[in-house]
Amino acid sequence: MFELGLSHEELVKRTSKECLIPKEMLKEDSKEYAALAGGDKEALKHLVKAAKAIDEVFMKQDNPKNLEFKKFLEEETAKGDEDAKMTLTLFNAQIGMNAVDSEANKIFLAKGEKELPGKGFYPVDLSVEEFHTILVKMLKNGETDAVRTILNQRSMVVRDGEKLKGIDYTEYFSKEFSYIADELEKAAETSTNDDFNKYLKLQAIALCENNPKNDAYADKKWAELQDTPLEFTISREQYADEITGTVVENEELKKLLEENNIEPISKDSIGIRVGIVNKEGTEKLLEIKKYMPILAENMPYKDEYEQNISSSDDDKQTMVDVDIVTLRGDEGTYRGGITLAQNLPNNDKPSLKIGGGRRNVYHRQIRISTSPEAKERRQKRLNATLAKEFHKYYNQEADHWFTIGHENVHSLGPKSGTEALGKYKNIIEENKADMGSLAMLDILTKLGMYTDEERKQIIVTYAADNFLKAKPTLSQAHRVRTVMQTKYFLENKAIWLNENGLLEIDIEKMVPTAQKMLAEIVRVQLSKDFAAGEKYILDNFVWTDEMETISKKLKEIDKSLNGILKTPLADKLALE
Repeated sequence: MFELGLSHEELVKRTSKECLIPKEMLKEDSKEYAALAGGDKEALKHLVKAAKAIDEVFMKQDNPKNLEFKKFLEEETAKGDEDAKMTLTLFNAQIGMNAVDSEANKIFLAKGEKELPGKGFYPVDLSVEEFHTILVKMLKNGETDAVRTILNQRSMVVRDGEKLKGIDYTEYFSKEFSYIADELEKAAETSTNDDFNKYLKLQAIALCENNPKNDAYADKKWAELQDTPLEFTISREQYADEITGTVVENEELKKLLEENNIEPISKDSIGIRVGIVNKEGTEKLLEIKKYMPILAENMPYKDEYEQNISSSDDDKQTMVDVDIVTLRGDEGTYRGGITLAQNLPNNDKPSLKIGGGRRNVYHRQIRISTSPEAKERRQKRLNATLAKEFHKYYNQEADHWFTIGHENVHSLGPKSGTEALGKYKNIIEENKADMGSLAMLDILTKLGMYTDEERKQIIVTYAADNFLKAKPTLSQAHRVRTVMQTKYFLENKAIWLNENGLLEIDIEKMVPTAQKMLAEIVRVQLSKDFAAGEKYILDNFVWTDEMETISKKLKEIDKSLNGILKTPLADKLALE
């Protein structure tokens, strides 16, 4: 039996319109849906049903008690318990019982529950010390294949007597994956695009067989998709698992892994994105594609590593702007924020080893906030934090332009070897993507991608938005990198607060400072040294007085703590 973790007053606050901000995806009467061919509308129904089914997979990966707690909340809600109803609202928003909000507060919806560093990927009672001890014994006993499976991104780990055993997720989630595969096969029967249908069929096979090569074939095909009416992605990202990466911190274990040629790869949290490709937005995105080889040539230390983008015309990079129908599983977890875009597959995925490329997908409904309330919140933020002379350069669309650079820089820089950075790998990679976006800005302006006015808008909007409401925890890769960058720009006097506590920006110092930081980041990645990565993070992850000044203002004018996705079109299609 569970007890609710939040008081009635706290639940009322956190479920209020002021604190729980809705993000609405495509509506039932949207022009984007109406414009689809009949076959694509039919296919979309099956894709939505497939997406809904991934929630159960993700919840098991996130916390073994999630499903049981959700059932408890639903039963109590049916009995008329208002607190249970509000807790269920929060649970559905964050898709799980534990989360973190925009002020870095950890939220435990069930009393007595705690954060699990290994989430549901590992036994809940497994400590890091015991984990290392078991792996050392298994390796000394010659059980290298078993350890390789345990440290694989595809596996769920269970106890096996005094040992551990990794179970491939196609076996662990065979029931859920089989259902999703069936829905993909049905969608492929009616979808009007042959390439998309081939991808769906490859993805269905990959879900049903314990064979990483199948994932590779599916990912490779997905990354080639450019001119399709529909978007469907099974995303696999590694931000949640905080145990696997610790193996590089144990010198004995690290040496044994190296001797046995085992590369530890953090576990994949699985999500699904379903949408309709926006052709106008996609055409704008593709303008940068021709410049990718030039950007690759301008990366620091480019002669010391292989990167995903070559200097030839074959850049293996597709890009689409997507009107979102639904985001489920790891894609839909609104925990203090939600992603604007993705560049996949990540470097650990086998498709890149067989010549596959990468694909950027941008989420239109997440980035576009045109409501009067949203505009009012933005203006209040600017008035409280940014010196008046810079207001003319602030442009919400510039954040999208910056994100385009961020996602493309994920395809630049070292292609492999960063797993050695352990738990700091993701922070460093996200930091690289941000600094690369700014560092390449002058090049793209010179090439004609942006005007000088747009260049200034990107710089000012980035700097103004880079302050947080609270200091994050080290497990929040995207926010940690923000603190690191703000500290770095303050230190290099590219930004500062004036006597009124308002942000001032030396626009001409911003790009050179980003180039300097980018070079340092790539050098850390090339070091393949956990200690070097840790030192760089801790040296720069400093919450300064300036950050505290701005954070207090942000808390006063912005009471939002979390968000919730509204998916009216998906909800309707799921019932058909």
